[in-house]
Amino acid sequence: MDKQDIATIRKQFKINNDQLKIRDIFNVYILKESSEIYHYQSTPFDLLEEEQKMLFMENFKKVLTGQLDEKLFELKFQQQAENSSQLILHQGLLTDDTEAWKEQMLKLVEKMLKDRQYDMDIVITFIRGEYMKPTKRASEESEESQWDTVYANPFILCSMNKTEEPKKELLFDYVEKAFKYNIVVDPVINLKSPLSGFLFPSITDNAVDVNHVLYASGKKNEPDYHFIENVLNAEEIMTAAQDKLVFEEIVKNAAGEQAITTSTLSNVYDEIHRVTEENDEDETPKLDYKDVEQVLQHSGLEDINTEKVESAFKTVIDDTSYEFKAPNVIPKYSSKSIKIETKLADIAIKPEDLRYVRQVHFDNKRYLMMEVEENTVIEGFEMIPEALFQQAPDNKE
Repeated sequence: MDKQDIATIRKQFKINNDQLKIRDIFNVYILKESSEIYHYQSTPFDLLEEEQKMLFMENFKKVLTGQLDEKLFELKFQQQAENSSQLILHQGLLTDDTEAWKEQMLKLVEKMLKDRQYDMDIVITFIRGEYMKPTKRASEESEESQWDTVYANPFILCSMNKTEEPKKELLFDYVEKAFKYNIVVDPVINLKSPLSGFLFPSITDNAVDVNHVLYASGKKNEPDYHFIENVLNAEEIMTAAQDKLVFEEIVKNAAGEQAITTSTLSNVYDEIHRVTEENDEDETPKLDYKDVEQVLQHSGLEDINTEKVESAFKTVIDDTSYEFKAPNVIPKYSSKSIKIETKLADIAIKPEDLRYVRQVHFDNKRYLMMEVEENTVIEGFEMIPEALFQQAPDNKE
């Protein structure tokens, strides 16, 4: 799945949408003390009150919100996994019997609770439904409806949410004309910030892929590896942050003693950005060790060869066949995504403007120098340019 596929599905989660049909919702309440199921309940989604539907729809959209490889991860199921979650989900997807579906979802809940202690009561919500999309847009002249032929994609979505203590509030009773302390003991289910979740199966270009699942992490670049490996039985992943860190270490290792200037770094980013922009394939462009070698050579680093880059891959990640996702290793070009941090000040610039920044030595001190086209304005005051170098005094008599 790419970001467009995810965005298309996320937009469907609204009530009274003909393209989305949610059949059942299944809520399971888990106690923190014992990590046991306290209560579960299945309901046809259409029987919920409108306010409840809206709350859950917003929750489901939250599960599917975030950047790929940061909060959302398309995972490949492990082959030959014991008590395979892929098989459990697939069986739940295919059955028309509500009790059989609930039974499969409870098997997943058991896996979520095994060897796991939560620090708050949690609610695990499952829905099963179908996302429908017309195969073609009907012309105005045609009598054929756009819904005569559709892509029908059945799915299961899971959302894990924490509970919170109700707020202690002071109320005013208009009838009795008295101030009262509001005592509520029922926990509040926080549907605004899901702890985790997933969508099965993966849907790419209107085609379902039961070999992949879209996993959602609660926090950016902090996936739950226990959940990925032991609950979903999926293969290991690298976050965008990890990808970038590994790439940076490989570049440093391959460059050796060479100083990496802002100009060189800017060239590296520009070269990878060019590769990303010129990519015509549907899949995310990737960089292997040969691509990294070419990027470094074209960026101005000297004495870069295949042997050095392969050695850097082996040293840093111990895998010369590893491929980086190109968008993960460069800053976002659409914003001031490069952060320059110093004790004196923090500066944010766009990657394309990095070439205008220099760190220089002058008079035994380090300076951060930026090339600008106009006078700098600070707190409404326009700064007058100052001479950096002064002419040496004439010692001739």
